[in-house]
Amino acid sequence: MANPTGPTPSPKQALFEQLAVIARALGSGARLELLDFLAQGERSVEDLAQVTGLSVANTSKHLQQLKAAGLAQARRDGKHVRYGLADEAVPAAVSALRGLAERRSQAVAALLASYLKQRDDLEPVPAAELLERVRDGLATVIDVRPAVEYAQGHVAGALNVPLDRLQERLTDLPREHEIVAYCRGPWCVLSFEAVARLRAAGFSARRLEDGLPEWRQAGLPMEQRSTTQS
Repeated sequence: MANPTGPTPSPKQALFEQLAVIARALGSGARLELLDFLAQGERSVEDLAQVTGLSVANTSKHLQQLKAAGLAQARRDGKHVRYGLADEAVPAAVSALRGLAERRSQAVAALLASYLKQRDDLEPVPAAELLERVRDGLATVIDVRPAVEYAQGHVAGALNVPLDRLQERLTDLPREHEIVAYCRGPWCVLSFEAVARLRAAGFSARRLEDGLPEWRQAGLPMEQRSTTQS
């Protein structure tokens, strides 16, 4: 008797179907942006809704889809539900997708040229070079992400100078050597804007080639400071 549902998929086909579950979870700009924020550290649904501009209900729906695909995990913290990455390999997967898009997508290339690269025509500082420059006392590292992200993990020795407070903190920064700014990742505009403002104020400034998630994945020196956030 024929199988009314069609032929039974082979184990290989079944595995690819499960891979497609993860691919579909990644197939949303909103969910990819949420993963970008989660790569900085654990966040509440309400906080993620605020930083992405999504409604709380829509944010929760996207997060549940990421959780169902095994990409995010959740825990209850009093009245709030806090989400984090389910696996340290998630940022690497997103990074691979980003790299493929940069190499093969003309639309991505055009956006990068008009949105980011026109803001900074100098070569960014690779992580290995930054470590050497800091060791030799030639550079000061600033983390221009919000304080909540800095507290959950940052480049060892970096000063937290959130972009919206940069102007008032200029007097705290040394002018005798280079300032290197970093933020969430290669497509994060915060470091581009920080470098532009620093140069306008007369500082020698560049940005880190990547962001905090890539630094962490490379096993480079990190620090963490506990803080209380909703």
